[in-house]
Amino acid sequence: MGTVQRETRVPSFETHPSQYRHWKLQIDGSVATLLMDVVEAGGLRDDYLLKQNSYDMGVDVELSDAIERLRFEHPEVRCCVITSAQPKVFCAGANILMLASSTHGFKVNFCRYTNETRLGMEDASMRSGLRFLAACNGTAAGGGYELALAADEIWLIDDGNAAVSLPEVPLLAVLPGTGGLTRLVDKRKVRRDLADVFCTRAEGMRARDALKMGLIDGTYARSKWTDGMATEARRLADRPARSERGIALLPLEIEVSADGRHRRGKHTELRIDADRRVAELTVFAPTGAAPSDEAALSDGGCRTWSMAAFRELENHLLELRFHQDVVGVITVRASGDARAVLAHDAALASLAGTWLADEIRWYQGRVLRRFDQTARSLFAIAEPGSCFAGSLLELALAADRVYMKDAGGTAIHVGPGQDGTWPTTTGASRLAVRFLGEPEKVGEAVAAGGPLDASEAMERGLVTFAPDDIDWDDEVRIAVEERVSLSPDALTGMEQNLRCVGVENGDSKIFGRLSAWQNWIVQRPHAVGEEGALTLYGHPTRPRYDWRRT
Repeated sequence: MGTVQRETRVPSFETHPSQYRHWKLQIDGSVATLLMDVVEAGGLRDDYLLKQNSYDMGVDVELSDAIERLRFEHPEVRCCVITSAQPKVFCAGANILMLASSTHGFKVNFCRYTNETRLGMEDASMRSGLRFLAACNGTAAGGGYELALAADEIWLIDDGNAAVSLPEVPLLAVLPGTGGLTRLVDKRKVRRDLADVFCTRAEGMRARDALKMGLIDGTYARSKWTDGMATEARRLADRPARSERGIALLPLEIEVSADGRHRRGKHTELRIDADRRVAELTVFAPTGAAPSDEAALSDGGCRTWSMAAFRELENHLLELRFHQDVVGVITVRASGDARAVLAHDAALASLAGTWLADEIRWYQGRVLRRFDQTARSLFAIAEPGSCFAGSLLELALAADRVYMKDAGGTAIHVGPGQDGTWPTTTGASRLAVRFLGEPEKVGEAVAAGGPLDASEAMERGLVTFAPDDIDWDDEVRIAVEERVSLSPDALTGMEQNLRCVGVENGDSKIFGRLSAWQNWIVQRPHAVGEEGALTLYGHPTRPRYDWRRT
């Protein structure tokens, strides 16, 4: 009775509130409402229905877009209420039939993307002060409760039926896919024995028991629900606006070749060589002047290089994840005038404390963390004319290896922002991650600044190899060819272990630990075999397990 796996193609990672099919974004002064009303027949494929506000990638792309728009377009909003337009259900989580019939690679990337969206909610709360209130006017199950867990507060209607649950272990033989287990014990501080009971109880907990266990923050009876949620939202929104006006997130301008192998934006370029299984990603330095003050930054808006280049970069990364899965190595280059990059970085730094400059730097940090979590081998290539400097040096520091040509005109520049302006998932800077055993080298590298030639960069430990002009082409070519010849599974595991350096925090547990274990569990016969729980979900046949534990 095996389930046939089908490819899923995301038509676009860009959208706009006027194009939303599954969400309605409403703004009322300092309070925004994201109303979830998923269209059953609105899935990305036609072999499943999105019943009971269950979601697929299309639903989550809209949610991700809405969160970014609240941060940039609506700085007056201080609280976002996430609730449902459907009676008696908040959200049934990720659509099970979609998951069961999707390829393994899509499942993993889907979980990775939804994780980033929910971490983005928490980042908006921590950095932007945008509070999220999950107003669960009906049952929140699985990924629906995980969505609520990403909010600052969870309120559940007390109508005798509504419940919260994480039924993945008992019903599907997998784990909650979006950090539910970690948020229960690390974020909400639910006692672990009670969390154990909750996570193995498929029906979950209704309002009163959920409140006692710390699974929710409060509850209202149905007769008082609407007024109660309005009161709680006003309480969370009772803080000054970040700014009186925002900036519009305009559509990206990326030209794509007919075969999809060449994508060119104003500030970036992506070339894909499917035969070699290599992608060449280039980010170009700015050619215009850096904004001189807050007004100039606001006038530039999302077209300002510091934001525009990173928006294009993010779009390329998502394209590589979902639509170019045969690519094994991404070679990363930065091209242009390093002084221009540093000037734009310095302009944002000089405006630190103003809402737009801060939001742009925080956005750059989120894109760089998405880069960190991309399951491809990342090789940074520094050649004459490179501009690995400041914010673009972070791409090199995030790479698995850095190759720097020992030739005139090749240099890297360490900027003052390298000390933690763009933190990794664990909160440490990439320099601190690089020099975990030699922390004194962080300050030395920042003090050295630049330009640093190949020999200086090698001496300071900032690059991996520095071949001369004679050996350069062969060394880089052989390194790439060797890399793509290795097991992709083994490389993903190795790279994630080596990239996630230092002390863990909640975010790294959610992303690193979950990604590793889910990647294993969701392939096991207990879940996806012919008699696995995920395969048989919705059928009268019970799953059959091999009872040996490993």
